[in-house]
Amino acid sequence: MYPAPKRFLAYSFLLIFSAVWLRAHDAVYLPAFEVAGRESSLHGEASSASQGFVGADELQLSLGEGSGGLLEAVPGMVATQHSGSGKGNQYFLRGFNLDHGTDFAVSVDGMPVNIASHGHGQGYADLNFLIPEMVSMVSYLKGPYYSMVGDFSSAGSASLQLRDLVERDFAEVGIGDYGQQRFVSGVSRELAGGDSLFGLELENNDGPWDLDENLRKRNGLFRYSKGNYDQKFSLTFMGYDSSWTATDQIPEREVESGRLSDFGFVDPTVGGRTSRYSLSANWKRDRGHVRTFATAYGIHYDMNLWSNFTYFLDDEEDGDQFEQADRRQTYGLSLGKVFYYQELWGKQVNHTVILQGRWDEIDKLGLYKTRERSRLEAVREDAASVVSTALAYEATLDWTARLRSQVGMRWDRVDGEVDAIGGLASRKAGDDIVSPKANLIFTQNDAFEWYASFGEAFHSNDVRGMVDGADPLAGSQGSELGLRYQIPGKLNASLAVWDLDLDSELLYVGDAGTNEISGASERNGVDVAVYAALSENLSMDLDYTWSDARYRDAAAGEAFIPGVVEEKLGLGAVYRFGEDYDVSLRYRYFGGRPLDEAGSVFSESSETVSLQVAGRLSDWEWTAQLSNLFDSRDPDISYYYESRLPGEPSGGVADIHSHVMKPRRLQLTLRRLF
Repeated sequence: MYPAPKRFLAYSFLLIFSAVWLRAHDAVYLPAFEVAGRESSLHGEASSASQGFVGADELQLSLGEGSGGLLEAVPGMVATQHSGSGKGNQYFLRGFNLDHGTDFAVSVDGMPVNIASHGHGQGYADLNFLIPEMVSMVSYLKGPYYSMVGDFSSAGSASLQLRDLVERDFAEVGIGDYGQQRFVSGVSRELAGGDSLFGLELENNDGPWDLDENLRKRNGLFRYSKGNYDQKFSLTFMGYDSSWTATDQIPEREVESGRLSDFGFVDPTVGGRTSRYSLSANWKRDRGHVRTFATAYGIHYDMNLWSNFTYFLDDEEDGDQFEQADRRQTYGLSLGKVFYYQELWGKQVNHTVILQGRWDEIDKLGLYKTRERSRLEAVREDAASVVSTALAYEATLDWTARLRSQVGMRWDRVDGEVDAIGGLASRKAGDDIVSPKANLIFTQNDAFEWYASFGEAFHSNDVRGMVDGADPLAGSQGSELGLRYQIPGKLNASLAVWDLDLDSELLYVGDAGTNEISGASERNGVDVAVYAALSENLSMDLDYTWSDARYRDAAAGEAFIPGVVEEKLGLGAVYRFGEDYDVSLRYRYFGGRPLDEAGSVFSESSETVSLQVAGRLSDWEWTAQLSNLFDSRDPDISYYYESRLPGEPSGGVADIHSHVMKPRRLQLTLRRLF
């Protein structure tokens, strides 16, 4: 039985009633702004019920916070933060505590964001290098059913597309509670027969915490694009630099005793600094019934992260603070072709083939014991190299006017080499994996489309774990049944029932510098996503997901997977007063999470409401956003483990450690168009 809160039943009834009403009336209501997004038809294009895209105007109204909040546009996704704003978000989707992206692949214009063998966590996907206003669309694919996506994609993937230009130059100033100051600008010019885009973001923020966050964030972008429908080229440079002081999760025993406030801290010297510089190029050409495309990129990345989660548990004198360091260069190339309108067995078929390569040259992967950010000793310090190669093929075949299939196969190989600095000789490890994919799509009529999907995927493990004996690649197998119901311009609704099994695996734990055994697991659940244009001015969207995630152990029986969000509900509404004003309201709920395998400790559920009012007058635009409208003190994230504070027993105290949501806060933005 799939549980559902009363609020979900109420909202579902509202949207179903609206859909029936719309179906009974022939008037077509289109959004006040015309943009590809949730309302766009995917009939005849989608290969599963779990894919879609969100347009730029919808992203501005999603009320997500920062660049990481862009992924909350993916139905069912939860993006949280348990540390400083400069650190990558923590993500939850489809029964996964994805950590920072271990099983969800993210890319920007074909350039991967996930970092293999990262100093903090495998598949680390930090989106802080993005300027949200420069993103034109988020496309998402949930599940492992898509041949063009490889490493880190068991739960799914998202592709963020950058703008080629801004229609009008702009300069924007934003101020908010708790010392937030933000400046953003975008300028486009014709250049060498093409278009150029310059973007800049500067942000300072102290945050609501008892310890000032002192965030200093700097982002820059230059993009050049040239071409037309038949042929197009783009070149993009992005630069990012950030530093911050973090307020990590804190023990609930200290909050309940009154010794710490909800916004308190234990170690005032944790935090981090990071930088990322990239150059990427994209090219595509359509000639006849053949499309040829290519992506190339180079990235320089540097990070130092200081954390202290257990305080004085391991070292009662110097404390348990540690530093993680990562410095690397990443290079990649992707080449592909699509052959349209070919013939096979008398049927029309499209063939897609793609070759991908990536090389991470890692100068330093370091884990150090520290005190007040000063290094005391090196726990582990390595140089490493990770090379990934892949070949993928996919065929989409129209069997009849209503029935089509999409089948594909991926071959991926990962090879790694580790040189312990001042230690062991070079060690190597590698493995490859073949991942079949299949989708069957039946178009019943203009309103209904049905899907059956199957696929296998994987995530690679940290190269340090690989050379120490861990399985290099951890496979997964998933399936899904789904449907999509659509009334063009009025309603877009999808339902998916899915399951996913993961093989037994070994994970390298960057916080400890050791390998951790994780048993085989199984997940299943239901996803619902609805977008409805209820009138010319009013639109609503809803996403609800329920999932169950358990370890499978023949000896011990099923066990909970700690940290998994079982239930998530998102609801948004936008009302437009002509072209001059609009009001957006968004509600987010995610349920309590088991914090241990026995299910004896659960976190609290979390819910928040945000409100935004925006207006336009001639060459000026303004926005007022009130986040956490009802000043919720629910946790953004919770963990259960042992920690020790001065005066406590040497074995520590098992406790829930939480990071509370940011309190109610007002943000004002003024934009000048030129």
